[in-house]
Amino acid sequence: MGSFHMPEKLRSSVSLETSCGYLLQELQLIWDEVGQDEFEREKVLMELEQECLEIYRRKVDSANMSRARLHQALADSEAEFTHLLLSLGERSHPGRPDKTGGTLKEQLDSITPALREMQLKKEERVKQFQDVQMQIQKISAEIAGNSELNVSLSDVIVNESDLSLKKLEEYQVELQQLHKEKSDRLLKVEAYTSAIHNLSATLGMDSSEIITKVHPSLDDTCGQKSKNISDTILARLNSTVKALEEEKQKRLEKLHKLGKALTNLWSLMDTPYEDRRLFSHVINLMPFSADEISNMGSLAVDIILQAEAEVERLDQLKAIKMKELFLKKQNELEEICKRSHMEILSQSEMDNIMSLINSGEIDHADLLISMDEQILRAKEEAFSRKAIMEKVEKWILSCDEERWLEEYSRDENRYSVSRGAHKNLKRAERARITVSKIPGEKKELANVQKTQIQQEIPKDWISPFEHIRLRHLLFHFSGFTDRKD
Repeated sequence: MGSFHMPEKLRSSVSLETSCGYLLQELQLIWDEVGQDEFEREKVLMELEQECLEIYRRKVDSANMSRARLHQALADSEAEFTHLLLSLGERSHPGRPDKTGGTLKEQLDSITPALREMQLKKEERVKQFQDVQMQIQKISAEIAGNSELNVSLSDVIVNESDLSLKKLEEYQVELQQLHKEKSDRLLKVEAYTSAIHNLSATLGMDSSEIITKVHPSLDDTCGQKSKNISDTILARLNSTVKALEEEKQKRLEKLHKLGKALTNLWSLMDTPYEDRRLFSHVINLMPFSADEISNMGSLAVDIILQAEAEVERLDQLKAIKMKELFLKKQNELEEICKRSHMEILSQSEMDNIMSLINSGEIDHADLLISMDEQILRAKEEAFSRKAIMEKVEKWILSCDEERWLEEYSRDENRYSVSRGAHKNLKRAERARITVSKIPGEKKELANVQKTQIQQEIPKDWISPFEHIRLRHLLFHFSGFTDRKD
């Protein structure tokens, strides 16, 4: 005989009704045996029914609250899932279940793995954002000059409302631009420091000290990991390089002047090659510009000081030799003027010139040129006076002979026999012949003098010596005026 199978819910209900009926029959038997009246029986049954309703009501309420929590949990999960999709910039997710299929628990169980996957994806995306933003902040701080600023992940605030790949790409592009800017700035810093090293080597200066003054982080010997690459530091480096270039140009110009002075002094003083060789490095710089010079120490201060000392030494030696040469030319000029009966500078004027030479207020070369011009003009003047001077000298000799003859004629012992008397007789004969020619010499001298006057030469034979270059130099340096006498 086959068994009868009932549905589970129906079996539970039948079992419950059977149990309750059995208990109720047992209660009825007890009451019958006890003799419980009907009123009390009805009252107990009413209480039992009320208690059963309360128990059912509590169970229903509890089940209802559980269902509401499941609905809320499912709704929260759906909302969080949607929010994660939006924040991550995704339109859909292949693991998201269909809302309409299955019970609440089944729906909640089906969405939980997808939600967890999205949460893990969000955490990973947040880490990516934090890493990129932290690098951006660090590099921005370095560019701003705050290379010592420590930035950690906890200091980075990520906007979790937008964690899309597009936003991440924007940050990554910004980071790449900052990396490029940092690289460009580092290249600029490297170029500036390299220029400072080269210029300092040429100028004989300590490049490490110069770079450290700009900022200690730029000196490789300081051991700092990151260099300050801010706009302020770049501007300081630029100004430092320009200052060194200007100093290089100034020193080269000074050495060019010193080299030219040395060359002139060597040529003037006929300096031997051995003495010149000591300063050949200065002369070798003369054809080159500042950009073409890069040898170490070629523009050091010591070299300039040595060249200046040599120029000063040669100038002093030149002054001594120039003074000697000037005195020699002065003696030559005075001798020409004396022979030609021309005016010469007074002793006070010569002393004034010597004082100007000693003080360095007059250029030796110009003075020598002036003396050469004076000597040349004096010689020309003397040559122009040659004819009249010869006649004057001849006339003076005739006059001297005339005076001697007069003295000889007054000597009563002129005819006595004595040693040398015959020589005096012969001289007296020659003197009478010479004296007889004096009237003609006077007449000839007067004609020559008349001709000289017509040629605008003063009859007292004072030359225009005052108008040559030396007088102009005296007028410029000592305030003397040209003589009008």
